[in-house]
Amino acid sequence: MGRRTKIIQYAAALLMALAAILGGLFGGPAAAAKDGAAGPAASKDGADEGDPLAPEVEVFTGRGFDTCEAPSLGAMSAWRKSQYRAVGVYIGGRGRACKQQVNLGPRWVRSVHDEGWSILPLYVGSQSPCVHSGSKQNVIIDAEPWYQGAEEGRDAVLSAVALGMRENSPIYLDMEAYDQNDPECADTTLSFVQGWNNEVRRQGFLPGFYSSSTSGVRHMDTLRASGVQDLPEIMWFARWDIPGSVEDEPSLADDAWTPHRRIHQYAGNVTEEYGGVTMKIDRNMVDAPVAVIE
Repeated sequence: MGRRTKIIQYAAALLMALAAILGGLFGGPAAAAKDGAAGPAASKDGADEGDPLAPEVEVFTGRGFDTCEAPSLGAMSAWRKSQYRAVGVYIGGRGRACKQQVNLGPRWVRSVHDEGWSILPLYVGSQSPCVHSGSKQNVIIDAEPWYQGAEEGRDAVLSAVALGMRENSPIYLDMEAYDQNDPECADTTLSFVQGWNNEVRRQGFLPGFYSSSTSGVRHMDTLRASGVQDLPEIMWFARWDIPGSVEDEPSLADDAWTPHRRIHQYAGNVTEEYGGVTMKIDRNMVDAPVAVIE
């Protein structure tokens, strides 16, 4: 073997080693498939195949609500008279509608948790290129969806940690309804979601996914059935104006995302009053992980 050939082979080996190191540090697309295989929702059938959630994961089963802006501590205390015991809060993301969130902070999180509330953190990041909502057209996924998803996944974890949430907490990516039948758009959306999932999972949190049952949720279950890796760990599906139930969802196979990995948003933009406090909310039936609070 000539000296020139040896130099070329040595250089190639160095490049391969460098690529492996960088992949481990930054979690590129190749790393996503490997890491995603370990997640319970990444298996071909989408279920956890009987393995329990980690002991550190906290699961809530019962009724919950979400609302655009985190309510005041006084409102949360008044609503202890309600049927709800879990609350969805929007912790960040460039697509978040209520950006001010004057009440939301570490003290709020600690206080409502100590009062007996379970917390469902939602992150509204970049949206699908074929999103239906006109109000989301200014926050579309860009030309490098996987890397953008990973970057926003890091931001989601930082937002959760800043609020006092720790590892083994879920973070639910809010992906509003989109045209999953558009192949190019669907591929872009999937790449973003996988990048987001991989980064959130890499940092010890559980990547969840919220979308319309007939759109993003159906898309994810179709991918699951075909063996796609690195899908969400938990499925939060919106199907309104029917009784709340985490079972018998037409867009999900019976054994997909079970057990304790489903939330059903069964009504939206409804007004309710408890303890003299009125709020406009979405109603949810929950059987899924909630935030672990420091």
